[in-house]
Amino acid sequence: MSVAQTPESSVPAPAVVPPGSAETGSGTDVFARRTLIGGLVGGALVAALAGAALIAERPVPGIPTPGPVVEYGLPVVRVLLDLAAVAVIGLSLLPKLLGFDDPERTEPVLRRVRPAAVSAAWAWAVFAFVTVVFHTAELNPGAFPTPAAVASYVSNVGAGQGLVISGATALACAAVGLLAVRFGESVPAELRTGIALFGLLPIPVTGHAVNSVWHDPIMISMELHVMGATAWTGGLLATALFVAARRDLLAVALPKFSKLATVCLILVSVSGLISGLSTMALTPGVELPGALLGSEYGLLLVAKVVLACALVPLAAHIRFRLLPAIARRQATSMVAWAAAEVTVMGLAYGVAITLTRASLT
Repeated sequence: MSVAQTPESSVPAPAVVPPGSAETGSGTDVFARRTLIGGLVGGALVAALAGAALIAERPVPGIPTPGPVVEYGLPVVRVLLDLAAVAVIGLSLLPKLLGFDDPERTEPVLRRVRPAAVSAAWAWAVFAFVTVVFHTAELNPGAFPTPAAVASYVSNVGAGQGLVISGATALACAAVGLLAVRFGESVPAELRTGIALFGLLPIPVTGHAVNSVWHDPIMISMELHVMGATAWTGGLLATALFVAARRDLLAVALPKFSKLATVCLILVSVSGLISGLSTMALTPGVELPGALLGSEYGLLLVAKVVLACALVPLAAHIRFRLLPAIARRQATSMVAWAAAEVTVMGLAYGVAITLTRASLT
């Protein structure tokens, strides 16, 4: 059947409601927010905790271990850091998706978006600095992470320096976001998005390092992977949370996001495969393709590929089945499909966190 004849799917979900009928206190709006945020955060935490259990090392008598608080707390705070960054990027992108031609319609939405972006930036900064403390505790098992130990970790370990830079950039995002709350879109969305994207650059430093002439290209590939995944996830989340209830605005924002998502999908897929396979191929003692199913890192990389493949039909359904109906201002199950997509994205984020700490051999 044609797209025009079947804009809906069989997946049960709340439909998009008419303009103006979904305010912050309505039941449909609250349910949609819980579904979207719960799917993303819940999926990420479940995958991260399952991954932590998978790669947990058996205790050796006489050798101190970090303990369960650090072993499971570290992936949790790291996931929350990444998701806070996702929120900042998505909320910063949303004004560009909505456009600036009709402020009477977009400003009521953006007045809610800007404070949310500031709150997410504060959370990003807090989780970045808390992650530094957990990493310090991980490297000093059995000892409480004192300020001196944290300072030593930051001074001597690149991952600590990267997290501090990321947290400081998040504080800059909060500062610029407060200006946007005060002065509106006079503070360019491009500036807010650019600062937030810059804050993502140090994050790949916290993963595996490759001692090779290909180190820099692999790091660039990882950074592109992180930025692409964050823009894709954040853009979808922000659009579904703040725009889905407004058919008129959704018809403007979703086509723009769809183009961005297509670019991000290609970027994330290519860069993820390049960085993952290159890291394995350049690590001494790792033999491909056997290591893909014979090591923790390889199994997790395969899991990420499977999740990425699962995203394709979900994204394609929104793009090719729902978007034509949305363009005609018709009610659709966009929120449900977006919730399914961000849940898979959350699982991928949880797996990615585990991947940075998994053994390559």
